Amino acid sequence: MNGKEIKEAVREHYGKVAVESAGCCSSACGCGTDEAVGISGPMNDPYAGEDEAVVEAADLGLGCGTPTRFAGLTEGMTVLDLGSGAGIDVFVAAKQVGPAGRAIGLDMTDEMLERAERNRSKLGITNAEFRKGEIEDMPADSGSVDVILSNCVLNLVPEKRKAFSEMYRVLKQGGTFTVSDIVTDGPVPEKYRADARLWSGCVSGAEEKNRYLGMLREAGFLNVAVVSEKTYPVPSHVPFKILSITVSGRK
Repeated sequence: MNGKEIKEAVREHYGKVAVESAGCCSSACGCGTDEAVGISGPMNDPYAGEDEAVVEAADLGLGCGTPTRFAGLTEGMTVLDLGSGAGIDVFVAAKQVGPAGRAIGLDMTDEMLERAERNRSKLGITNAEFRKGEIEDMPADSGSVDVILSNCVLNLVPEKRKAFSEMYRVLKQGGTFTVSDIVTDGPVPEKYRADARLWSGCVSGAEEKNRYLGMLREAGFLNVAVVSEKTYPVPSHVPFKILSITVSGRK
């Protein structure tokens, strides 16, 4: 699969999720795998302590972490959430940065953007906005963002180096990122890379953990560190382990 085909498969899958209000997989697994991989257990951490109305409206169960817990958000910050979906992390961030701050969601799927806008209006959150665009070419000015968030999305991006370079570009000097994502311990065989379902399911696009961290450092980020990690059980025939990590770093 080439990059265009991957994006179309991902866009189609998550467009259906937005309309049907379903998670990214069956109830027996985590983030959209099939029997060949078979992750067991939910991928996303619960948004314990957050506004129940926000969680009910905007958490579609698509995440693999809770990056807002580790991002150190404070009043007045400008926050950008990559692959914002129905808006859960945008809305949580908007409350933390307050009226003087701003939370921006970026997504490439029309149905998700429409759902996020409906949620924003319903919840009455005025310091949030949503933009259509791709992570490899963000509609954001250079040096305009204090903090970048992302939750189980960057593994879906075909050109991760370009995405990490864009993250570096839009952050202010001294700005930070905190992203939760799927990585592997061991290489992913080509038969998985070629499966559109597993791309949409957060598996085929996952990089090996050390390679992922290395690419962030190569993009120019400092103090790159894993602040949370979880390993998911997979069948014995799967030749790699699947992990969710939350990673932070600084420009």
